[in-house]
Amino acid sequence: MTVGFALRLGVATAETMRRAGHGHPHVLIGMDTRRSGPMLAHAAAAGLTSRGATVTWLGVVPTPGVSYLTRALGADAGLMVSASHNPFHDNGLKLFDANGEKLSDEVEASIEELIDQLAADEHAGLEPITGAEVGVMEPIDHAPLGGGSKLDPYFRHLLENAPYLDGMRVALDCAHGASYAIAPQLFAKIGARVEVLNVEPDGRNINVDCGSTHPDALARRVVEGGFDVGVTFDGDADRALLIDSKGRLVSGDHIIAIAALSRGEREVVATVMTNLGTERYLAGQGVKLHRVKVGDRYVFEELRRRDLKVGGEQSGHVLFLDKAPTGDGMLTALVALSAVRKSGRSLEEWIDEIPVYPQLLVNVPVPPGLRDHLSEVEDVRAAVAEAEAQLGAAGRVLLRPSGTEPLVRVMVEGEQPELVEGTAQRIADAVRAAAAPLLQGGG
Repeated sequence: MTVGFALRLGVATAETMRRAGHGHPHVLIGMDTRRSGPMLAHAAAAGLTSRGATVTWLGVVPTPGVSYLTRALGADAGLMVSASHNPFHDNGLKLFDANGEKLSDEVEASIEELIDQLAADEHAGLEPITGAEVGVMEPIDHAPLGGGSKLDPYFRHLLENAPYLDGMRVALDCAHGASYAIAPQLFAKIGARVEVLNVEPDGRNINVDCGSTHPDALARRVVEGGFDVGVTFDGDADRALLIDSKGRLVSGDHIIAIAALSRGEREVVATVMTNLGTERYLAGQGVKLHRVKVGDRYVFEELRRRDLKVGGEQSGHVLFLDKAPTGDGMLTALVALSAVRKSGRSLEEWIDEIPVYPQLLVNVPVPPGLRDHLSEVEDVRAAVAEAEAQLGAAGRVLLRPSGTEPLVRVMVEGEQPELVEGTAQRIADAVRAAAAPLLQGGG
């Protein structure tokens, strides 16, 4: 991710909207707390304003805040600078349309085509925009929440979906990320007694041994401090996990189940990684779980296709499409706590009741040319077939090529931990054996 790419993306985005009839498109820009955030955000803003766009600068804000505000403020698009749960040296650019949703494939393809043209020729045949036609960037908003801040509509939206916590003791881990300012104010506003952790971003410490990718430290603090619940976000706060008072992880699977039953949903959407225990538990309650590929885009598309409202991933990226167009960690935590309160049961009782089957994931290096063809390798097929026969209806086997790395992820799940571990290793060994000749030959 470079300044040059961010600049071209800004140019291409504004020009694509101009061609669609938006003469001076209005674009919101937010970022998380990474060191490279201002650099990339201002480069993208330069590209946008060079093609006549008006840019509203939101500063540090959760990704779902950009999504929500794009729609709430009537903007034409929103841009978030973040690499979510990844290390600080990574970064990314995420675009939302006027509805606060991810761009359609058609619009995305148009922007990508123009980015490629700009990379080959910085002018790409575009007529220059000069003088009063050049766009403007509105300055950073320093108003406090509730005092006229541009973030106020988003803050009110969260409050409207929040339970009153009436003195509940909450340990809050903000991952030194985008939620570090807004989340503590939110939970204090709804009556929680809050201890705040990891709210001192320095540009480099986002997600480092904290947040939803490292929940163990929060779990220890919840138990040691006698808290009622822990809540932890990732770097851009589009996902959340909870910790119950016993220090147990409340995953996205748990949250989907609790929320679905509280809301009276009869169908939900989850991914191929969602625990079989959750699926069986929901089935016993009359709720059907539909599985899709890993990725919130696929969850969103299936929810829309089936006209459903609740779905998500183990990671805590949960969608409530009647409340927001994208996953929102703070909203997820609030909906989960509200559902628990509505049920009249404790979070601990819920976690006792929802089974979690042992699930083992083994990453195996595999050349890109083989990743998508493992099902054709006889020894791998035999190992999978044997595993499925041993596990029976009480387990699952999944081979999933990584979308970003030369890896195949071998996932085995079942009721017996020893059987799961042995089975996963045998399949992984078969995959390694199939890949070895190509890896040794540099293929």
